[in-house]
Amino acid sequence: MTTVSEYSEHRSWQRLPLAFPVFVRGVDNRGKEFMEFTTAFDISGGGLLLAVRRYLPRPSSITLEIPSAPVPPVAIPKECPRVLEAQVVRVTHHEACDLWGVKFTKPLVSPVPQFASALNYQ
Repeated sequence: MTTVSEYSEHRSWQRLPLAFPVFVRGVDNRGKEFMEFTTAFDISGGGLLLAVRRYLPRPSSITLEIPSAPVPPVAIPKECPRVLEAQVVRVTHHEACDLWGVKFTKPLVSPVPQFASALNYQ
């Protein structure tokens, strides 16, 4: 059975429960460049969630780089980017880290039509 709370959060992309390492690069609120190795999770075609040990105000721009083992360039399809531009759209403070809600500058895939995403709840 579908509840009202399930429909209160309308998303354009389905979330995937994945966790993977990522390098985050940006400029902090003092104007200093930084790079942090952290974990990204809860990814979708439009963004992801990052666990980060520093404060960054929104709407800060960042670059995400997904580390990978060396492979020949012909083995990586063009639609599988390793470097992504993004913007911090939400910051939630926790004791050990901050959680950044991040929106990709260019979505990874096209959004799912609203009627199709509603069918996933049935």
